[in-house]
Amino acid sequence: MSLPSPSVSTTPELEPVPPPPTEPSAADRAVDLALRVVGGVVAVVAAAVTVVLELILSMLRVGGALIGVSVLVTVLANVALGWFAPRVVGRRWALALPAVVWFALMVVAAGGTSEGDVLIAADNWVGLVMIFAGSVTFAIMGFRMLMNPPGPESRQLGL
Repeated sequence: MSLPSPSVSTTPELEPVPPPPTEPSAADRAVDLALRVVGGVVAVVAAAVTVVLELILSMLRVGGALIGVSVLVTVLANVALGWFAPRVVGRRWALALPAVVWFALMVVAAGGTSEGDVLIAADNWVGLVMIFAGSVTFAIMGFRMLMNPPGPESRQLGL
């Protein structure tokens, strides 16, 4: 007794070949550039806003003692900014946009005015740790970006 054999086609089935990608029009390129620029501006503004929030939280006290909630907020915000900026701008160097703004504003906040006003006092350990943690966070984000070669999805984004 023999078993029936499955029918086998002698011609292989060919999948349809997708058409080659078309070159984007000038209007598409202009819109893409405008969105990238707007994304970079949003990253810079977000960095400035997070600095203000972090400075406010650096003076937060519970029972008269400073608490370090601003350090956690700083690390989380800088990781988010470090992820966001290169994605929306489409270039790896865009990580520097929020990093430079964040660091410059922290330096200004740590320095005093001629009247003696300071935003981060020398006896505020939270402010000093916040500056250190935020700087290290951006450094690690940049290091990881440099050490990881761009994959296929990054090449699509232009990173």
